[in-house]
Amino acid sequence: MAADGGNASLQLPCVFSPKSRQYLALCAQDGRLRIWNTDSKTLHQEFVPSAHLSATCTCIAWGPCRTVKEGPQRKKRKSEAVQVEEKADLLAMGTAAGSVLIYSTVKGALHCTLDGGHSGGVNCVQWHPEDSLLYSGSDDTNIVEWDLQTGKTRSKWKADRAAVTSLCVSPDGKLLLSAGQTIKMWDLETKEVYRKFTGHSTAVTTLCFATTRPPDSNGLYFLSGAAHDRLLSVWQVREDGKDKNSVVSFTLTDEPQHIDLVASNSKEEAVRLAVVCKDGQLHLFEHFLNGPCKKPLSPSCTMQMSDTKESPMPIPLLAAALGADTRTVLLAYGNHLQPVMEKVEINTAERHVCLTRDVQTSLSLSMETTVSKVKTPIVKANCRVLVPGLPGHQALVKGTSQGSEKRKKDTDTKEMSIAERLGEIDLSTVSIEKGAPKGTASLQTDNFAVLLVQGLESNDASILNKVLQTRKEMVIKKTVARLPLPAVLPLVEELTKRLQGHPFTAVLIVRWLKAVLMHHTSYLASVATSDSSNTVSDVDHTAKLVYEEESSDEDEASGDEGLPENDSDHWEEEEAMEETVEDNKEEDEDDEDEDPDSRTEPKANGEEDMEHENESEEE
Repeated sequence: MAADGGNASLQLPCVFSPKSRQYLALCAQDGRLRIWNTDSKTLHQEFVPSAHLSATCTCIAWGPCRTVKEGPQRKKRKSEAVQVEEKADLLAMGTAAGSVLIYSTVKGALHCTLDGGHSGGVNCVQWHPEDSLLYSGSDDTNIVEWDLQTGKTRSKWKADRAAVTSLCVSPDGKLLLSAGQTIKMWDLETKEVYRKFTGHSTAVTTLCFATTRPPDSNGLYFLSGAAHDRLLSVWQVREDGKDKNSVVSFTLTDEPQHIDLVASNSKEEAVRLAVVCKDGQLHLFEHFLNGPCKKPLSPSCTMQMSDTKESPMPIPLLAAALGADTRTVLLAYGNHLQPVMEKVEINTAERHVCLTRDVQTSLSLSMETTVSKVKTPIVKANCRVLVPGLPGHQALVKGTSQGSEKRKKDTDTKEMSIAERLGEIDLSTVSIEKGAPKGTASLQTDNFAVLLVQGLESNDASILNKVLQTRKEMVIKKTVARLPLPAVLPLVEELTKRLQGHPFTAVLIVRWLKAVLMHHTSYLASVATSDSSNTVSDVDHTAKLVYEEESSDEDEASGDEGLPENDSDHWEEEEAMEETVEDNKEEDEDDEDEDPDSRTEPKANGEEDMEHENESEEE
């Protein structure tokens, strides 16, 4: 039972098919769905969702395995009835446009499109284990129950005040878990809340039932993971209803990205868990769920992968699936566009395992053996296909003639690199003239937000300079407001570096810091508390600054050294204050010479004073 990713902004969806694990489905950065065969290590099918940039795939879920009729067959007598193998066939994809696409791997085509249920982007999709029902949760705070036989909504209800970011149906199909930040358990017959749980401080990205027992036995457990949270929480559904808080937690190195779980059927059976984190590491857990456990549980084994170069670089793991025995794990690692799949036997007796692989040779091998039917929709000559991304980014897909439908081995479809795409964004068009229409302002802040993220990821000074040198308050505020949460900390680090530079640039940087504090205070506080709780290490007791009073009498100076520490702290503060006053006077004089446009209004919360105090301490 694999839990797929929640929000597209956080991660790209990547899920193994159930039971046999024959296929790996993933959506890459280019918005295409690719289905890889894990046995032959080849690309089985490729599907481009409907040609509109808003239909980017945000989440994937495989339907239950089912028997599929392949073409007309002669009716067999009872004596020759053969057990038909159940195959993974249907795949549900939630899109940013609010529709749900059902893709059939057997047909190699779109099975149906479920429209009209949501007014916001779909964050999560979950299948009912038995009936042909599908549940989807959206930014519009609603859950929709879809009937796949009619292709229409069976029911729809408001689940939360915030967006619904994760869903999970119980193994017996009677209960549904939903989460924004708080977690609710619904009775699927009545569509009423059965239980409420406190949940997490950030959006829940993963929900997963850990046991298959009925809810009134005190033996039903489920687990949850959230964005930027390094703990997986386990919750118990209790008869007495006193189950608001989690009973067990598993420690991770980063937020969970992909979870595979072998559920426990009885108290004597342990839950087996494989968690791939955002930092590309795999953690394996094995635990008997039997009531609360105060201490967070560490993984029984942690696995990393690296390449074979002289200075080895980590290879990120994308997904993992547990085998029938405790040692074998099916891994997918490398790049979303070209993942490498491999069955590995892990020595679980070791706490830390590091596997080295030469990814280049693995990739070239899998490319050479690729002889597969890749299905790509035919686009007519008068149609125009928009690639997901920024408004204005377009890539024309030419209609293929009927004769050239089959793909030849030697023809490589060249796609633009990120560097080329970056080059296409004309940085000079970002500046807005005074008479420009309103729409251009939002386009500019969109561009700025995307550029800022790309500059922070690639550490490109030219991009960062271009963005951070803007003086317009509104542009700064909107850009910071549109930043994805993972980019906030890198931005703060970059701003603190730049604060230590020239005073004129520091004045601009303070505006950015002010905007970050206004929009992302709660997130920064939650990160700070999680970090402080995780790292209770030895504190460095060496003094950062020692004050020695200049005195003619050496005895007095020596006497000062023996004073208690509180006094010395007091001296440091006084000296810092004096220097701050002097610095402020100097800056006032500088400001008079400066251009009137570049003058800044007084900063909120004394940020400017803070900045100078930092400088003085360094001096």
